[in-house]
Amino acid sequence: MARLTFTDEQRQALRTERFEHPHPRVQLRMEVLWLISLGETYSNAARLAGVSDPTVDRIVAIYREHGIEGLKQFDWKTPTSELVAYQTSLEEMFRADPPHTTAEASRRIEEATGIKRGLTQTRRFLKKVSA
Repeated sequence: MARLTFTDEQRQALRTERFEHPHPRVQLRMEVLWLISLGETYSNAARLAGVSDPTVDRIVAIYREHGIEGLKQFDWKTPTSELVAYQTSLEEMFRADPPHTTAEASRRIEEATGIKRGLTQTRRFLKKVSA
């Protein structure tokens, strides 16, 4: 794999963003690349920044594909519950006849939707719809 090279402008951006960017994860990404721009090996940059070697590999891959601006982006996929499609009807059902226990709520959700959820998932859902 080709060695990374950085322009003076890129080094300046890395130096600045590693402290001034508002998101700490972006700061960490910039720190890793800053260390590499100073000539550190990937493993040494990982050690100095307190991250794993695979994390450094991911940061370098993002940089190679998208540049410094790509390091500021996050493509996290937030899982969505299947219950979201039933949220309004479940909320109405529970407001009209509140469940006495989480187990009861879980049972009624399964009867109404066919979706079985454990007690922890049911509790989270109930907190979300009651907020």
